[in-house]
Amino acid sequence: MGTGREEKQGCDAASAAPLHVLMLPGLDGTGSMSTPLLSALQAHGLTTQAIALPAQGGQDYATLARWLWPQLPRYPFILLAESFSGPLAVELAARQPAALRGLVLAATFARRPVPLPAAGAALLSPAWPVPPVAMLARLLLGRWRTGEHMSMLRAALAQVPATTLRQRAAATLRADVRALLPQIRVPTLCLQAGHDRLLWPPSVAELQTLLPDARHVALDGPHLLLQACAEPAAAAVAGWVRALPATG
Repeated sequence: MGTGREEKQGCDAASAAPLHVLMLPGLDGTGSMSTPLLSALQAHGLTTQAIALPAQGGQDYATLARWLWPQLPRYPFILLAESFSGPLAVELAARQPAALRGLVLAATFARRPVPLPAAGAALLSPAWPVPPVAMLARLLLGRWRTGEHMSMLRAALAQVPATTLRQRAAATLRADVRALLPQIRVPTLCLQAGHDRLLWPPSVAELQTLLPDARHVALDGPHLLLQACAEPAAAAVAGWVRALPATG
């Protein structure tokens, strides 16, 4: 459907119409780091697509939700969001799109992910430097980081203006979609990283509390769970998808 999208077709011969997984990426917003997970999901017989977020314009959640809403599929799909895009997926799911069959929230949050007040967003001024890739890799990947992961992270960040990254980081400090969670009417899966060095533990615990009917799965991995642990994450998602109630 145009620039900024990456598509992979599932190849499950046993299913004429495998359920589609639409993925919203993390802070980089490019979708380029989604390849390991999308390939793993494809191997489980799901069709997949990552939507790159716009690199220009407003980066607050309300603006991005308005941009994404008309692009949601009209056919049955699962919405999967990681990290930065979690509150964005909640905003979209709370609008109850007709074709949405399930929501997957991976290593994400409903309210600011770090122990800084919303006013702290003002600190992310144009002078705020983007941390070096090596430092980010230690924070986001920990002992799971590899040369391939470093290259992937470096390439993704190189595609996005630093101003855009700062705007998105500021948006996370202002995020609060807790009131929207009860409006989600589809089954929900929450994937948590057992060794997440980025997310504030209370924000993770809060999401568990506010989504008591969701399935919560903790995997042994870092914040970039879907990149470092693509296979186990895909297996968890695919198993959950297979267990979803059939719809007409």
